[in-house]
Formats: sequence, C-alpha cells, structure tokens
Amino acid sequence: MAKKVGHWINGKHVDGQSDTISPWYNPATGDVTGHLSLANRSETEHAIDVASDSLQEWSATPPLARARILFRFIQKLEQHKDEIARLITEEHGKVFSDAKGELVRGIEVVEFATGIPHLLKGEFSNNVGKNIDSWSVRQPLGVCAGITPFNFPAMVPMWMFPIALACGNTFILKPSERDPSASMMMAELLSESGLPDGVFNVVNGDRNAVDTILESPKVDGISFVGSTPIAESVYLNAAKYGKRCQALGGAKNHMVIMPDADMDMAVKSLMGAAYGSAGERCMAISVAVAVGAAAEPLIQKLVPLVNKLRVGPGLGAEPENEMGPLVTGAHKDRVAGYIERGAKEGAKLLVDGRKSPCFEEEGFFIGGSLFDHVTADMDIYKDEIFGPVLCVVRVPDFQSAVALVNGHEYGNGTAIFTRNGNYARQYSEQIEVGMVGINVPIPVPMAFYSFGGWKRSLFGSLHVHGMEGVKFYTRTKTMTGRWPEGYGSGNEFSMPTLG
Repeated sequence: MAKKVGHWINGKHVDGQSDTISPWYNPATGDVTGHLSLANRSETEHAIDVASDSLQEWSATPPLARARILFRFIQKLEQHKDEIARLITEEHGKVFSDAKGELVRGIEVVEFATGIPHLLKGEFSNNVGKNIDSWSVRQPLGVCAGITPFNFPAMVPMWMFPIALACGNTFILKPSERDPSASMMMAELLSESGLPDGVFNVVNGDRNAVDTILESPKVDGISFVGSTPIAESVYLNAAKYGKRCQALGGAKNHMVIMPDADMDMAVKSLMGAAYGSAGERCMAISVAVAVGAAAEPLIQKLVPLVNKLRVGPGLGAEPENEMGPLVTGAHKDRVAGYIERGAKEGAKLLVDGRKSPCFEEEGFFIGGSLFDHVTADMDIYKDEIFGPVLCVVRVPDFQSAVALVNGHEYGNGTAIFTRNGNYARQYSEQIEVGMVGINVPIPVPMAFYSFGGWKRSLFGSLHVHGMEGVKFYTRTKTMTGRWPEGYGSGNEFSMPTLG
C-alpha cells in the first residue's frame, strides 16, 4: 500500500494541505511507493516561522548541551542504520551495501559536529593597545535551510544540518521529492534524541517551496546541492535577497591513468567509481583519461568487467548486485538518449547498456555503457550524464591530460593513478579541481575536511562540513575593550594605538 507523506514541523508529522500531490517510485519495480504532498507557500512560511520562533532559545543553549543531543542522535542512527538504508534502497535504487555506506559517511559529519564546543572557540589578543584587549566569537547565522538532491537522501542532508544545529542555528530541510522517507525518519530520531520542537523542520515540496525559502526575510542562509543550472539560480537569488549561500553544482570527474599505473588497481577502482550507484553520484568518475600506452591495456581489462556487471534490485539478491536501477523512468530515458547521441557523435561504443537484459525488465534498469575514442567536443564528454556511462579519452602525455581536465567547465573531483611521485605531485599542484585523489578514485574528504569543487561546480566561497562548514553557519563578531582606571582629561579623537 502506497504511503502518504506530508511534512515535519514543530516536532511532529503534519499532513500536507496542498492539492499538489507527487508520487514517488520503487525504481526496482516501477511501482508507486507513496504520495507526497508538496508544500504550498503558506505551509512553507509556517515552517519558517516555527524555525524563527525557536531560534533565540536554541542559539542560547550551551554548545556542550547541543553536542550531547547530537551524541544521542548518533546512537539512534546506529540503532536504525539498516532500516534507514532499506528506505534509501527502496526509494533511490542503490544497492543495500551502498546505502549503508552512505549512512556511515553521513554519521561521520555528525561525529565532527559533536566537537562544536572546541570548534566555536574564538581568539583573544591581550594589549592590542594600552590596556586594550580584542577578542572574537562565532555566533549563529540564524534560520538556515538545506535543499538536497535525490542521490544521497541521508548523507547530503547530514553534510548540512548537524553542523548548522551544533552552531546554534535552526534548520529547514527541503529534500528531494523522489526519496523523502530518510529525511522524515532522521527528523523523528532527532526529536527522540532531545532536540527541542521547531529547531529542525522538514518541508517536502517543489520549486514553490524553494522560492518561498529564497524570498523569506526570515531565512539567513541556504545550502544547496544539485545540478549546476539550478545551483547558479539558487545562488543568484539568494544573493538578491541578501542571504548567505553555498550552492554545489554538477561535475564531470576525470580519472587520469598513467602508463606506469598499477592497471589492475586502476581498473577495479574505476569500475566502482564509474558504475557504483548507477553513476548517480556527483563524485562519480565519468571520464577515464588514458595517457599514452595506458589506453590499450585499460580497454582490454574494462570491457569484460563492464559486460559482467551484476545489475538488478538493491535488496534480496544473493550475491548482492553491483548496480541497481536509475531513480526514475524519465532519467533512464535521458541516459539512454546520451548513449544514442554518443554513438552518433562518433565515439566507439564498446559496451551498450541498452542491450543488457535488465533494460527490458520491470523497473528503471540500464546496463553499464563504455565509450572509447571520446573527444572533448562531444556532448557525452561535456555534459553531466549522471548515469552508468564511462567515456575513455586518449591523450598522448601527462600535460595533455592536465590541459584536458583544466579545460572543462566543472572542477569537482579528479584522480590520478600512477606509481610516479613526481606526476602525482605535479597533478595535485596544477589541476584546477577542488578534490584530488592519488590512487584514490573518489576523493570525498573525511568530515573534518571540507567538501566542494571549483569553477562551475560550486557557487559561493565556503565548502560544506569541516571548518568551512562551521564558518558558513556562523558569523564572527570581534570586540575591543578596556576597563578604565582613571581616564585622563580631554576628549579622545584618535584611533586606539600602542602609544
């Protein structure tokens, strides 16, 4: 039986009042999983009002008390890990082990956020002038909102709200309409962990809800993850309405394979990075850059592995499938369209995912596809396909590889596979990309570092989680003071100095 989902506002489930209802699906079967009530403007404004009304008391709560709530939240997440992962698999489609891995990476951010009493410590300078001291503190930004995508329904929200809450902000989460259940369950677990009502709210909605959040004068900061066109629009509109914004956009991530690389290691890494989660990752490797003599052995090892990919439902298979379905039928059609386009553009289609037996099954399945002899002017190279399609580009030497990667409009993540420390160091120094892996295919940083790309993969100056996340969700205030002991005579018109 399909379930109905509304919102989480002021510490409880709230039925949606809107007439706009959106279905979401089990991608493995194509069946409707539930019906989502998409928030109208008044419902979204109500959630914002609740968050605003809760701000003063929550921001005055000692950081250690906020951290203790997050410690309890971690315990709840661990207790319900399999249940949340099952929801992710049923609604997104990724295999169960991948869903559990997503949750682990999200929990790492909560663990980082529990250190907030230390992370919020300011600075103090004694005697910056005669009997004058200066010190700084970090104070909450205010009411914050997170707008998150379908591909990581637990991890990406946890990039945002744990640090925002730990810093003393209240929060409104607008998750993807395609897989809302993980967000709703996390809201329940936060409440069970002792988070006061109204501090964390979930509004399920579409662009109407996003526009309401952007336009509200009560919202102070917005975190966004999604496609580049929407990220740019959110960022520009947030600036228009005077809000702080970090908007993470699209990607076209390259893995450079040097001739001296451990080819077995590179290929195994590439298989998981390109086809894991059906390629629906902003850090997926979608371009393999084969340098010189690396091309032929790379292709020879890749083709049989791509042909043998186990594609099927993310739950119940023994052994577990390696790749599940795409998230919707429309997205399946879009990916299939890119495969057709790539063949017409002149790339050599070595493995066609449309010919996989899974393509004709119920659900939104497509096999892995592999192109060789892809060039930089082709759409399959330039565009973010967001599916299990790997493009191999051949270049003659190291500097050509660097120029290719740096010439792309996106700069999210990249990797180089080599045994040569000089190449690895040069690549790390020269590449215009925000996250770099050396013999690591998906260089997603641990939570105590910050995640984010360069160029058109990020709009805004601060990345998510790590210390940049703390800086995003706080404002620095600097005080300068003295306690007079006989002030002297006459008025003082000069700036305080050492004299």
